[in-house]
Amino acid sequence: MKRLLHLGVPLGSEIMTTVRLATGGVCSLAGLDLERSEDCKVCVTESLLLLTHAGYREASIDFSEDEGLRARIAGEGEACCPASAPEDDISAALLEALAEDVSVQRQGDGICAIAFRFKR
Repeated sequence: MKRLLHLGVPLGSEIMTTVRLATGGVCSLAGLDLERSEDCKVCVTESLLLLTHAGYREASIDFSEDEGLRARIAGEGEACCPASAPEDDISAALLEALAEDVSVQRQGDGICAIAFRFKR
């Protein structure tokens, strides 16, 4: 497995465009077509939203190449004031529908990491 990119980001709406642009670049490096790249950007964004709702203020994003693209998005630091949001179920459903090998790691009642893969 070849590591492509590691990002540490604050969680907030102002960083989402930057993360989506970086994700698109990584998708291109991994050889994903445009449709799969768009799906991957949605999954990364939804994962960050889930971590935000779990109370994290920062996240790490790791991309690696292994017969496609693997992504792992994890909350960093201590989760504060976790609050479940109604759209969390929609985010989880999108991840399951768009990506392969989706795994969600929980800590207590909240989500602390999400991983998924996109084949070429």
